[in-house]
Amino acid sequence: MPRPRPVEPRRGRDCPAACRGPEAGAGGVRPSGAAALPMRALWPLCLALGAAAAAAAGGGGRPSAERSAVWGPGLRAAAALPARYFYVQAVDARGLRFTSSPGENAFQVKITAPEEQFTRVGVQVLDRKDGSFLVRYRMYASYKSLRIEVKTGDKHVAKSPYILKGPVYHENCDCPQEDSSAWLEEMNCPQTIPQIQRDLANFPTVDPDKIAEEIPQRFGQRQSLCHYTIKDNEVYIKTYGEHVGFRIFMDAILLSLTRKVKMPDVEFFVNLGDWPLEKRKPPQNLHPIFSWCGSSESKDIVMPTYDLTDSVLETMGRVSLDMMSVQANTGPSWEDKNTTAFWRGRDSRKERLELVKLSRKYPEIIDAAFTNFFFFKHDENLYGPIVKHISFFDFFKYKYQINIDGTVAAYRLPYLLAGNSVVLKQDSIYYEHFYNELQPWKHYIPFKSDLSDLLEKLQWAKDHDEEAKNIAKSGQEFARNNLMGDHIFCYYFKLFQEYASLQVSEPKIRDGMEKVQQPDDDLFPCTCHRKKAKDEL
Repeated sequence: MPRPRPVEPRRGRDCPAACRGPEAGAGGVRPSGAAALPMRALWPLCLALGAAAAAAAGGGGRPSAERSAVWGPGLRAAAALPARYFYVQAVDARGLRFTSSPGENAFQVKITAPEEQFTRVGVQVLDRKDGSFLVRYRMYASYKSLRIEVKTGDKHVAKSPYILKGPVYHENCDCPQEDSSAWLEEMNCPQTIPQIQRDLANFPTVDPDKIAEEIPQRFGQRQSLCHYTIKDNEVYIKTYGEHVGFRIFMDAILLSLTRKVKMPDVEFFVNLGDWPLEKRKPPQNLHPIFSWCGSSESKDIVMPTYDLTDSVLETMGRVSLDMMSVQANTGPSWEDKNTTAFWRGRDSRKERLELVKLSRKYPEIIDAAFTNFFFFKHDENLYGPIVKHISFFDFFKYKYQINIDGTVAAYRLPYLLAGNSVVLKQDSIYYEHFYNELQPWKHYIPFKSDLSDLLEKLQWAKDHDEEAKNIAKSGQEFARNNLMGDHIFCYYFKLFQEYASLQVSEPKIRDGMEKVQQPDDDLFPCTCHRKKAKDEL
């Protein structure tokens, strides 16, 4: 049986529920007195409980049903996500928090709709191997209420059963919250997001009529663009360029948002290509272009990548790699991981060629190989044979993960951070929407863009194993607390809300625009109580 240790306070939006004991509402239901306290006011409580737990004597045992904690957005009916989720933290009878798995079957979760004969909800309990569990569930129909039971053995955990008083809507239910401020509160969105502030600072005002004419003239012939207008919570689009298939990702997140919340009327352009487009510098006339990747040499407005966006929308659907699944597949414990640095990918940057050559020269230090050649000529004498793809989860058998740019930023970084390995990240001009919040030597180990100090940094990590382990843990905590589905939805909405406030004239449905239709293949349609208050689900 794993040995618990005293409760330690955890940073992040879920900290108070994670670290406080049952007397302080560890069951996930905040005491009325604490509900209005600012986050910083709860730290003394966390620390006091940690000290009390540290004073408890004795070793481990089974998780305590009374003392274990349950919390998270999946316990709030209004926090609609494609896949809802919440957490369970194993705590023993003395109040000591488990820091390794008490067994993947330590907790059982059952979700039912009390007033329905059938409950069409898929549930997964994911063991994060650190004493906590992530429970995710995807609803395929909407219900008047849901009952969530969390048990260990035959006993209810914390405040179980949790009753979500509805209506509780599934992903395809078109029932937007008219009050955006209420939605932001329901989703626990931050007041401000620094990257959005940085990006929009380049655009004091936005003239929809002007950009509707100038951006297609400037970029429309050479780039793949989508011109979107959201009007009365309906989405309209006109495309430019030959390769516009990636619009499916942008269409999907916009439709999902408009099903959940009343979006502001807004008009904007999305770059579907890899590279940021706006390379002008003030006082030149800058054009606002939304892109999935930014750079220090451009002024594009950055959004979460299409890859991360799609994984959020399709969690427990057609994708297997997402921010939740990674957390249950982080490989062996730190001490048992392979100490060779690992990388797999395609030849989309010359530094990747150098990495593979370095691996062939020092195979005992780096295991790097190509799974595909497309951009450069394959010379087997230099780069070795093409190797088969392996499961991303198998990456985490290795202690050191090398993150090196592709055509732009390597979009695998969120998943690498969420694992239980330390990330060595190449210095780069490119960034995703969250990179500026990462800190080198806290969340990852940096190395130079030309790889000249990579071997040195790997040796440092091996010589400072405990520090490297702590960096891996900090990176993991960052991913858990900033890159989950609710964070992605908050980012998109806040971005469009703040951008819309810069517009100096009304967005219009322009000539040539077509309406993007909501999906109509839902097997279990819902009736929105906001649209027809007297109707029932």
